[in-house]
Amino acid sequence: MKAVHRILLALVFLLVFTASGIAAQPEVPLAFADLGDFRLESGQVIRNCRAGYRTAGVLNKEKSNAILFPTWLAGTSKDLFDLGFIGPGKLADTSKYFVIAVDAFGNGVSSSPSNSTTQSASAFPEFTIGDMVNAQYILFKKHLNLDRLHAVMGISMGGMQAFQWLLTYPEFMKNAVSIMGTPSVTSCDLLVWQSELRAIETTQGAQEEDARRMKRLAPIHALVTRTPQYYVSRITPEGLPQFLAETEKALAKYNPDDWAWQLKAIMSGDIYRPFGKSAERAAGVVKAKLFAVVAQNDYMVNPRPSLAFAGILKAKTLELSSDCGHFAFFCEQEKIREAVASFLAN
Repeated sequence: MKAVHRILLALVFLLVFTASGIAAQPEVPLAFADLGDFRLESGQVIRNCRAGYRTAGVLNKEKSNAILFPTWLAGTSKDLFDLGFIGPGKLADTSKYFVIAVDAFGNGVSSSPSNSTTQSASAFPEFTIGDMVNAQYILFKKHLNLDRLHAVMGISMGGMQAFQWLLTYPEFMKNAVSIMGTPSVTSCDLLVWQSELRAIETTQGAQEEDARRMKRLAPIHALVTRTPQYYVSRITPEGLPQFLAETEKALAKYNPDDWAWQLKAIMSGDIYRPFGKSAERAAGVVKAKLFAVVAQNDYMVNPRPSLAFAGILKAKTLELSSDCGHFAFFCEQEKIREAVASFLAN
């Protein structure tokens, strides 16, 4: 079952470092920026709002080498370091850049339904990808005294934030890298997210413990994060019950309300909305260079919108074709790292 266990850990963004051969990095301290009463795009307010973040690398004298790395669905800034995406020679190379990993609203670190003392659980206001980006902008301007970023890069929901940065603060960064993200969710994406959201919502008010509520997500989330070919070639029918049991155990650590609120943010993702749904009009605002990395077999985030917007911008793209699906960013990490390093250096 050792192989099954490794697959499971990748599926839930965890890694057993001794089993995989990747050494854990020294703990990078977590810091918080107090944003006060933060007004959302909806007009609602997150009371006593806080944004968590971690920094690594050295900011140069010109303050021109800063990179923002926002988090994915349910992910944390710690995950980005522990899974080897940030560090010397990594995707976000701290030997060259000053990297700021920012925890998104709803991940249980920054302000979330699970940690708010005044707006807990369903009382927590719903937020958007745009709200995440606006909070990051305040963090940089008021707390870190940064006026420009060399790049914004993100994976999955983090990639959606990278696209949002292109339109909301077009002159604040030089480059944007979206990996398995999308500028606008498709009907297929919405079908996936709605399935997960309904699985959570059906247990609201049922006095069911969080671990059992999250258990319902396991088959859905596993099904869309990789391709059928991936599972057929690696897990036997006899091994499936154990695989699902391990998946359920790993998902139990997440808070269902946090997960649901981030799902709602993802489902509302559409950078074209302020431009009359016109991708061409939106493209006219973009100042930064874009690099879009997609997986052809991504069943969680359809690659077509990213490729279409990159086409309008005549931007650089990388299409991955392995059977890892959405988690190609994990399976093909080295290939992506090399491509991103080349893009950022030019």
